[in-house]
Amino acid sequence: MRTPVSSKLHRLKSALAGAFGLAGVAGLALGAGPAEAAPKKEFKVAWSIYVGWMPWGYANDTGIVKKWADKYGIKIDVVQFNDYVESINQYTAGAFDALTVTNMDALSVPAAGGVDTTAVIVGDFSNGNDAVILKGKKDLAAIKGQKVNLVEFSVSHYLLARALESIKLKERDVKVVNTSDADMVAAYKTKAVTAVVTWNPLVSEILTDKNAHAVFDSSKIPGEIMDLLVANTAVLKDNPDFAKALVGIWYDTTTLFTADTPEGKAAREAMGKASGTDLAGFDSQLAATRLFAKAPEAVAFVRSPDVGTTMDRVRKFLFEKELLGSGAKSADAIGIELPGGKVLGDAKNVKLRFTDTWMAMVADGKL
Repeated sequence: MRTPVSSKLHRLKSALAGAFGLAGVAGLALGAGPAEAAPKKEFKVAWSIYVGWMPWGYANDTGIVKKWADKYGIKIDVVQFNDYVESINQYTAGAFDALTVTNMDALSVPAAGGVDTTAVIVGDFSNGNDAVILKGKKDLAAIKGQKVNLVEFSVSHYLLARALESIKLKERDVKVVNTSDADMVAAYKTKAVTAVVTWNPLVSEILTDKNAHAVFDSSKIPGEIMDLLVANTAVLKDNPDFAKALVGIWYDTTTLFTADTPEGKAAREAMGKASGTDLAGFDSQLAATRLFAKAPEAVAFVRSPDVGTTMDRVRKFLFEKELLGSGAKSADAIGIELPGGKVLGDAKNVKLRFTDTWMAMVADGKL
């Protein structure tokens, strides 16, 4: 049975055709027309269950979303999706104004599909939640020549590429076997499967086997698998109060649940239960996550050169896998704007933007 937390990642390529088809409509609805539109009063945010995104559901359930929406005279509808891919498709189609998504998927689906998208919040990065696991072997080098089960074209695939690169191997040195996250644990238990790449809580479950060894994990590539809250750039331009409310919600919630207080513990316990685990399980996953609970931390990270370095790696990986759209002639096809105005790729076709604008407002106490 598919566990709720696992919906962060997915069999991405199977969803692309539908996403790109919808993106044509989204581009007309969101990217065309006058530069300015009448301000909206109602907004929709799509989120899916994963340790770094649980604060959105908790904030919605406890009135924090309403508090910040009321402050700016707007309404924000926060909608949970059990299917991560579908949440991305719905955002790409224009049905939602904002979305929880990884940096890689933000580039490969909405941005590649023509929807100009801005990362309003860089919430965290995986710092051990994703891992390469070998059966009966403790050295990553032993992976050579093995079949490796993973969710193809997901960040697990990216993690494998980075792991192989670290020991000067290529993907051709292994054989990737596309395996659903729902089947990963059962597959590992079979004799034929000797190597898997997956994420928590599946990693923790597989590692209960004494013959299972994590030989590479996301802590070895810190900052490369980011969890974001993105929004449609045109919507943000016309409705800056929406962005202010989003960062207000996020940092209000992170301040609460990271506090060493009974209230903080109760919040983590509630988020653990909502994600299909308990307090200990949630805290364990949180420990393998570099959460930016305070705005200055997130601002410092997004302003660092590391974001540009990571996105350069990500766009090249996606181009190699033909995930930047059928018309992409190179990794430069889609422009990625970084804080300070530097652009990776085509400056005339910027579709993914990283900014510190609203996180800095929180850091500077200007909300």
